[in-house]
Amino acid sequence: MTDFNYVGKRVPSIEAPDKAQGAGRYVTDLNLPGMLWGKILRSPYPHARILNVDASKARKLRGVKAVVTGDDPRNVLHGPIIADEYILAKDKVRFAGEEVAAVAAVDPDTAEEACELIGVEYEELSFVTDPQEAVRPDAPSIHDVENNIANAGDILHGDPDAAFTDAAAVAENTYGTSTVHQCYMEPMACVSEFDTGGRLTMHLGVQNPWMAKMRYAEILGMSQQDVQVIHTFIGGGFGSKMEHSMHLITALLAKDARRPVRIDHTRGDEFIATRPRVAMTIYNKLGADTEGRLLAKEADVLADNGAYTDYAPAITGIAAYRIDNMYRIPNVRSRFRLVYTNKAPSGGFRGFGNAQGAFAIESTMDMLAETLGMDPVELRLRNLVQQGDTTTHGFYIGSIGLRECIEGATRAIGWREGRNRNGSPAAEGRVRRGVGIACCIHVAGFRGFFKEFDGSSARVRVNEDGHVFILTGEVDIGQGSRTIMAQIAAEELSVPIEDVRVSNVDTNVTPACLGAFATRTTTLGGNAVLNAARDARRQLLEHASGMLECRAEDLGLSGGEVFVEATPDRRLSLAEVARSATFAAAGNPILGIGSFTPPNVVLPAPNKYGNVSTAYPFAAHAAEVEVDIETGFVKILRLVAGHDAGKVINRLAIEGQVEGGVTQGLGYALMEDITMGDGNVLNANFYDYRIPTMQDIPDIESFFVETSEPTGPYGAKGVGEPALVPTAAAVSNAVYNAAGVRITSLPITPEKVLEALEEKGEVFV
Repeated sequence: MTDFNYVGKRVPSIEAPDKAQGAGRYVTDLNLPGMLWGKILRSPYPHARILNVDASKARKLRGVKAVVTGDDPRNVLHGPIIADEYILAKDKVRFAGEEVAAVAAVDPDTAEEACELIGVEYEELSFVTDPQEAVRPDAPSIHDVENNIANAGDILHGDPDAAFTDAAAVAENTYGTSTVHQCYMEPMACVSEFDTGGRLTMHLGVQNPWMAKMRYAEILGMSQQDVQVIHTFIGGGFGSKMEHSMHLITALLAKDARRPVRIDHTRGDEFIATRPRVAMTIYNKLGADTEGRLLAKEADVLADNGAYTDYAPAITGIAAYRIDNMYRIPNVRSRFRLVYTNKAPSGGFRGFGNAQGAFAIESTMDMLAETLGMDPVELRLRNLVQQGDTTTHGFYIGSIGLRECIEGATRAIGWREGRNRNGSPAAEGRVRRGVGIACCIHVAGFRGFFKEFDGSSARVRVNEDGHVFILTGEVDIGQGSRTIMAQIAAEELSVPIEDVRVSNVDTNVTPACLGAFATRTTTLGGNAVLNAARDARRQLLEHASGMLECRAEDLGLSGGEVFVEATPDRRLSLAEVARSATFAAAGNPILGIGSFTPPNVVLPAPNKYGNVSTAYPFAAHAAEVEVDIETGFVKILRLVAGHDAGKVINRLAIEGQVEGGVTQGLGYALMEDITMGDGNVLNANFYDYRIPTMQDIPDIESFFVETSEPTGPYGAKGVGEPALVPTAAAVSNAVYNAAGVRITSLPITPEKVLEALEEKGEVFV
């Protein structure tokens, strides 16, 4: 008898064959009968008043079926947190690239020509793209708010002033993080169509289909039951593929044209009009006693919102406080401000504010260690939170393996030798080597994201032939969650994983789930599938007890068979039981119903206090770098990533997640930045916007500390976002160890390194 045990194994992605053979359908593979092509006319100005829009010539062009502009009565304000953005610009444009009008035509060329025929009369206004400038009283007013501040908040726990007064050592600095794009392989696209009853179907590759459906129904003034979102394959998301005005524009065009409409973003559209990472300036201050115990932290975060408010208020708050929860810091004061600028709205990117906050605090930790004359690793180990702690901000730590992550990473990178080898700042020679470390805490679900509920639900159906079908509203955006859910169901029902299918998300069919964000899918969605599979197993055993004339509790299920444990020869195949149960219920199959509501998780209070997640993953990354002090070039030699993700369900998938996250983190650290000139993006393509390639990626060594998270499926936590969060700080700390200069703004470019060396008085001759 074969045991079908899959949890903890290296299981290839169940989506891989379709993707490798080109069989997976993405939005741009859809070509519905009668489908039209949409194009968007964008603003050439970063800030201007719209005096007039004349679309008469476009409407007369042969092949044009619909045109929408900002004066459409359906063009309403919307926003997930602050309603400050119209579907199409109305009265004013606030960034270069903003959607002003759109057309639907029989082919892309006709749609493009029609856009060119739309006449827009603008009155240019002064603009501001720097948040530091935007908060000044004389700055251009982007929205009707004081000092262009879209959102602000304060956090206070304990008495930081007294603690800093008592501190034996204090370190402080100001850090800058860059505007970086998610650079997923597949640009955004959408197909919208209405049926004859006025019901809307949207084909989308988004991270949150059910939330998108809810929001789009509200914005379009429609009933929830009249909006359907069908999820396609998605070529990456990394936080950006959430709700977007482009999706709503396709709906308006489809309604008017009475035909399906598809809009595809170009790569240039992605760079100028989607939601890049929120750039921030972060002041950070830490104080400790003579033994290196942290006493206080102070932070001041100024964040670049862009022209409209997406999820940046939540992101900015997270940057101000989440990373604190990794350490025992009794006294904390943080201030955060989110500022409007004349740039594309900023939004979610893998890490959701935590990467920005980690760069600041983990750099300051190294500075504090130097002030104390202490090894940076020892300082971290001395201050780690422990299992059972409730942190200063109210996080309950149910499991933690961060100490083991730090110890394993430093051992693998050769910490002692690396700190003192020719990488010492005092070493001579053109090429210097150094090592650095940084850590992070993250969430596995975030109660503050959707106020109505957190958690997940699923259905597990056992068909009459014994095959299993999982119905879930959670989405796989490349992280491998569909495979993990198949592993869980196969493990619980003891069937071959080849006999398990996982649904595509269709909001008319699949359960309501929140989607892929906050590293929540494995922990919350996996728990829902686990509970549904156990419910299906219970029903199978109850039916089999009648067939085998025994009690259900006397039965076992293994190797695809149900058997009496005391007399194993009395057995039935799972298919036999499922067939009998289905026919006994007039065709209704075994249907396990499962849900998971995280225990002890609460909405954060206004001061950000509260246990906002069901579990907290941890990570420590150690980097070895080489710095050429003649050119300023930084080369990453090795990167060791230790992760506490609880029980590892799929080792193959988790290794891929870490390698991908580290790669994005290295781009964040060394090269990526959307640059502006005269209010326009100057590097809106992959020639000018550089991302890491194979030549830039070092050996990435990952290992996993398997703690048992009480609330996770089989003890699992998430890993998707922590895979990126500490990387940039680890690299920055290694650069300091190698060259003796601390680069406080990302990316760490050769120019910044040379400038810092020159200021230090070290010029290689």
